[in-house]
Amino acid sequence: VQLQAFGEGLVHPGGFLGLACAASGSIFNINAMAWYRQAPGKQRELVASITSGGSTNYAESVKGRFTISRDNTKKAVYLQMNSLKPEDTAAYYCYAQIYGKDYWGKGTLVTVSS
Repeated sequence: VQLQAFGEGLVHPGGFLGLACAASGSIFNINAMAWYRQAPGKQRELVASITSGGSTNYAESVKGRFTISRDNTKKAVYLQMNSLKPEDTAAYYCYAQIYGKDYWGKGTLVTVSS
């Protein structure tokens, strides 16, 4: 099983960016999927998660600005980020729980700067 993320970029404050992550391998069902981020010098933190049924959970710092979604047929999870702030700058990691195991994608860098 592999997770591959897309969408790395540099954005001005107030701008928007979308991230995507697709799972590959012999997978018939994915439980929870999520996005985490890690800023320089800080611990990795949960940004947003979504269950297989579509229930979502967000960090307080991104509520109202970020939207997580998934496409079970494509084994993919997405993160739409609006009204980006400099403090959103971080490496973003996608996560999936598959058959009771945790899988992580490589970080994709999001930089918010003027």
